[in-house]
Amino acid sequence: MAKRTRIVCIGTGGFARYHLQSMLDQARTTEIVGLVEVSDASRLATRALFAKKQAECPPFYCTLAEFVADKKTADASLICTPHKYHFENVRDSLLSGLDVLVEKPMVMNAAEARRLIDLRDKTGKLLVVGFPGSLSPAVKKAKELIRAGTIGKVTGVAAWVHQRWKAATVGLWRQDPKIAGGGFLFDTGSHMINTVVELLGEDVAEVSAVLDNCGTPVEINAAVGGRTTSGIMFSLAAAGDSIQCISDVMVFGDAGVIQTGIWGERLNVKTTAKPEFKPVKLPPSLGVWGQFVKVRQGRMGNPCPPEIGLRFAKLMDMIYASAKKGRVIRA
Repeated sequence: MAKRTRIVCIGTGGFARYHLQSMLDQARTTEIVGLVEVSDASRLATRALFAKKQAECPPFYCTLAEFVADKKTADASLICTPHKYHFENVRDSLLSGLDVLVEKPMVMNAAEARRLIDLRDKTGKLLVVGFPGSLSPAVKKAKELIRAGTIGKVTGVAAWVHQRWKAATVGLWRQDPKIAGGGFLFDTGSHMINTVVELLGEDVAEVSAVLDNCGTPVEINAAVGGRTTSGIMFSLAAAGDSIQCISDVMVFGDAGVIQTGIWGERLNVKTTAKPEFKPVKLPPSLGVWGQFVKVRQGRMGNPCPPEIGLRFAKLMDMIYASAKKGRVIRA
């Protein structure tokens, strides 16, 4: 059996606890050795999670430096802090000799992304961005089907996501642009943008965007259109003042259609010969953390390196510039 990955989790908010629960269910491959958190409320909720799983809660620290000073040993860090702090937490983890899984979006801007790519190269450590789409078996298989010509020539891509995001984030850091970097499109919508570009498999040549803050400091609704370098057109719709959290991604070809979600949560295909959607059988997945462990073990290549984080940051810069200037922005 492969050696267990010893993990220190930096940030233990709601989504971090989702990951921690998954890790506790993967105890054969994962050992949680430390938790970095400054919020008493988050610490309390995290202890309750460990108690519910009948597992011993590891010690808490206020900083990664404090964890290292305590002479604790880890192999990797999971970073789930507010977006503004991703850069420094990834930087400090790499410099501490840790492999890193960082929640999306990787950083606040392209400049930070380039600095982390340089640091990854200098340290030789692993850096994976936690985009579920790039890490999902469904999106991987969809890309294989596209390359195999299952739906013929790709003629367009359309995607949408809606969520009760505006009401759920009132008064929280996600509506503070200095900490969050953006709003619904930058947050939940980042999954949509990343998965669409992943499926397109090409650089984006031009973008046109309309954003609506809906009375908040950040964008809530968004309509984005664009074209890749080969001329494939795509459209993105984000509605952050809605209900639930549901998405859809459609890849249109001249001989068929592929349907998935922005998190790669399903995969259906229909073709000229079989014009009704049929689900595609996929290998089982242990989620983002399980995929990260596979990459660390050398069982698969890194499907979401920091270059993906840079790709997203550059595209978001184009989207924001288009919305601000009211015109098409070209790469």
